[in-house]
Amino acid sequence: MATPFLKWAGGKSRLVPHIIAAAPQHIATYREPFVGAGAIFFALQVSGRIERAVLNDSNRELMDTFRQVRDNLEGVVAALELLAAAYLGAGPASRGEIYYAVRASCPATDAGRAARTIFLNKTCYNGLYRVNRKGEFNVPHGDYKRPPILDCRLLSQASAALQCTRLESEDFETACAAAQPGDFVYLDPPYHPLSATSSFTGYTHGAFSERDQVRLRDTLVSLTERGVAAALSNSDHPFIHDLYSGRGFDVQVVTMGRAINSVGAKRAPITELLIVKRV
Repeated sequence: MATPFLKWAGGKSRLVPHIIAAAPQHIATYREPFVGAGAIFFALQVSGRIERAVLNDSNRELMDTFRQVRDNLEGVVAALELLAAAYLGAGPASRGEIYYAVRASCPATDAGRAARTIFLNKTCYNGLYRVNRKGEFNVPHGDYKRPPILDCRLLSQASAALQCTRLESEDFETACAAAQPGDFVYLDPPYHPLSATSSFTGYTHGAFSERDQVRLRDTLVSLTERGVAAALSNSDHPFIHDLYSGRGFDVQVVTMGRAINSVGAKRAPITELLIVKRV
């Protein structure tokens, strides 16, 4: 019963039932151009609907980590064991020093770099992934009492689930180009900001602009014109409503929980859009 092995801002665990309901019963190739932690992929894979999958994300470090978990689980676990032992065995004052030392490091092996990514994800503030203009991870220490740095069972289940996948790091339009009838595409882009201060653009070097949102809409239209079943999630914003209204899509308003806010009391439910085209 594989589930995501990473925490992820904007993760779609709460949206899983809605996507499952929108997906075809049988999927020749499942395609997810913005995979993130992969909650929808893992849920569909467990459901037995997927023959194979193509998972894609513009975050190359993320996809390299997926690839190592799939192909070199033993190496990842060995490297992660060392990080977990050092961190969990240290006192509170030393943990921050260990975290920032790991954050500044550049492991020599692919498995070591994947272990570093998982370690930082489990010990950084709120599980965020953010880079500066140089592409360097810059999220501060999270200071948890006992973070689940190494979960061998979870990683093993994820590795098994990923055996049916091809892993890529392309632009979303390129990632959708080969989709054909019988496939199912789920698009979970960076959400259009609800306000001028809510935009989160530090996931990769470039921000996801309004022009990208329009290009994404055109990609979804192209998919459905080719007879490909597809679903897309985005923020409940007038701009997004305008992009998809009048084009034959089923636009659903779904109430979700806000996954990340610096103030716990403000993690209130929020509405999102689920845009579906069945064929």
